[in-house]
Amino acid sequence: MAEANTTILTMRGINKTFPGVKALTDVDLSLNQGEIHALLGQNGAGKSTLIKVLTGAEQADSGEIILEGKTIHPRSPQHAQELGISTVYQEINLCPNLSVAENIFIGREPRKLGSIHWKVIERQAAEILQTMGIEIDVTQSLESYSIAIQQMVAIARSLQISARILILDEPTSSLDEDETSTLFNVMKRLKNDGIGIIFITHFIDQVYQISDRITILRNGRLIGEYETSELPRYNLVSLMIGKKLENLDQLTEHRNQVLQRSKHELVLEGRRLGAAGKIEPFDLSLYAGEVVGFAGLLGSGRTEAARLLFGLDRCDSGMIFLDQQPVKSMTPGKAIKFGIAFCPEDRKENGVIADLTVRENIILALQTRLGWFRFLNRKQQEKLTSEFIDSLFIQTPSPNQLVRNLSGGNQQKVILARWLAINPRILILDEPTRGIDIGTKAEIQKLVLDLAMAGKAILFISSELEEVIRCSHRIKVLRGRQMVKELTAEEVNGSSVLTAIAGS
Repeated sequence: MAEANTTILTMRGINKTFPGVKALTDVDLSLNQGEIHALLGQNGAGKSTLIKVLTGAEQADSGEIILEGKTIHPRSPQHAQELGISTVYQEINLCPNLSVAENIFIGREPRKLGSIHWKVIERQAAEILQTMGIEIDVTQSLESYSIAIQQMVAIARSLQISARILILDEPTSSLDEDETSTLFNVMKRLKNDGIGIIFITHFIDQVYQISDRITILRNGRLIGEYETSELPRYNLVSLMIGKKLENLDQLTEHRNQVLQRSKHELVLEGRRLGAAGKIEPFDLSLYAGEVVGFAGLLGSGRTEAARLLFGLDRCDSGMIFLDQQPVKSMTPGKAIKFGIAFCPEDRKENGVIADLTVRENIILALQTRLGWFRFLNRKQQEKLTSEFIDSLFIQTPSPNQLVRNLSGGNQQKVILARWLAINPRILILDEPTRGIDIGTKAEIQKLVLDLAMAGKAILFISSELEEVIRCSHRIKVLRGRQMVKELTAEEVNGSSVLTAIAGS
């Protein structure tokens, strides 16, 4: 058992700037021997940049890193490993076609008479895993085992290179409850062996289940360092979001002034929809003329639920009903034909097609719905595009400008135009205002309310809690891949939403 409170790592005054972005401003982090330290923050908080600086993937502009009393300057992830700092990422960075033993020793294979000593490799690999409580056949290929076991193998590889500090980046994102429990048992064993663990996660319940201390970042700045046992969950969520309760309650008053709940027909219903490892079974109803908001921290299951509704992911359980009629095996093609539109979270990866023009991007969904035998001619395309450029105030010198040359806010408007062009009945908006300026953000929020008033049923997802409160008639709160609470217009206020997100 390691001596308590022995500091093995100190990061002090870390600053990092990328072109046009101050990613880290005077950030501190300390790690004790035999400690599990949770590093928390919303998207863009600076967690990834801080870890990249620690592991040598990025160089800090200023600041100091002290490892066991000595100042270090990690030049690369390889150099960091040599110093005893290892990282296991969410996406397993191993070779699935090789055996478990080969993955643990790759690049450092014991040799005998110039050849790889396979018996030693296999015996030592099995011994390392046994110290973690894992007994498997190390001669089998890595891909033959579950994601959870692959995580353990990645950790075992880190231990084999004498890691003193282990960074686990979203290790439970693809694990079920039993697999997470197994991982936590391994983490506790490593903690007892004196290894310091930095645990990055979005699952609040897991933070309180496994961590000793918490460091919170927001917008590239250190918010604070806390003993886990002394920080109430409600306070944790408030610190991560960065909104005071009274400010959120002011938004409630504003929302009540601009939103009037009216009873309209039920257009979409999900009954016990779920997908193993992504989102637990949930119920959802969408009415014409209504905005339903999804509130929850990143990783809570908001996007996963939206993808099931649009058919991007397949449901393991439950059924979708449109106009009270069941839909078997929802697909994006079916969704578009039914009048469902989906604006994805990542506009660069899943939204705009950067090498196409504004015009080509806008007509894409409509042309898909019409089919290639009803091709829109150039005149029709230009007329439609011009209407949306004017109505959404898209700033572009020409409809034939490449989308890659537009600002982020205008790219987001192009995606909205694409889906509005099919005149959808149901509009799913996943983070529609992320990364855009305040003025454009206000325009899109107003557009959401206008579309609801025009009779559209809207599902609105945002990491910014004030947006969800401002724009939604009802709010569904998600936590730990579960839909845990529904708040009606009368129930929505800053306190009720934060309390539901934080849990008991």
